[in-house]
Amino acid sequence: MTEGMTARTTTVLSIVDARAKLTQLPEQLGDEPGVVVVTRHGRQVLAILAWEDYEALIETLDIVGDPEAMEQLRISSEQIKAGKVRSVRELGKELGLD
Repeated sequence: MTEGMTARTTTVLSIVDARAKLTQLPEQLGDEPGVVVVTRHGRQVLAILAWEDYEALIETLDIVGDPEAMEQLRISSEQIKAGKVRSVRELGKELGLD
């Protein structure tokens, strides 16, 4: 797992069990980041996740779907690999904020 990523658990519940535990799931997902996979007749039919995780997922999809944002990300990554970076302190001095 890369730095900054949180370990996520996957809980699998039948639709009957998910219905019975629905009111407990917000606390469960708040305490332990992850996803609840809901199955019907053994087949995965739903995924339940915390709202913050949903928003992050949608934001990621928006960025990945934006060709300009992806190009800027590629350029930034190349600049970092080439050592073309400045510290926040250096940037603040350059902008006269220090």
